[in-house]
Amino acid sequence: VQLVESGGGLVQAGGSLKLSCAASGSTFSINAMGWYRQAPGTQRELVAAITIGGGRRSYADSVKGRFTISRDNAKNTMFLQMNSLKPEDTAVYYCNAIVGSGRGYWGQGTQVTVSS
Repeated sequence: VQLVESGGGLVQAGGSLKLSCAASGSTFSINAMGWYRQAPGTQRELVAAITIGGGRRSYADSVKGRFTISRDNAKNTMFLQMNSLKPEDTAVYYCNAIVGSGRGYWGQGTQVTVSS
């Protein structure tokens, strides 16, 4: 499975960005996908996740009500709509996919910078 993120950039506080993650390869084996982020000097943290079959979603408390995860199974693409962005949302955002064997795959990351 290969994952490619896009959509990061620089935005002012209160603004919006939409990230995309395009999956290729053995996409039929993907059970769940998620977005993680990592700011300098911090551990990578889960932001949002979605199951492929049932479409169940989960969010970190820090982004609930502001971020929305979605997926287009036909296009093997996952999205993260980020609204009301805050400076503390600044990080590299990574796409993750979990396949049936339990193995995880990562994208290369996309930088999101929110200025105050």
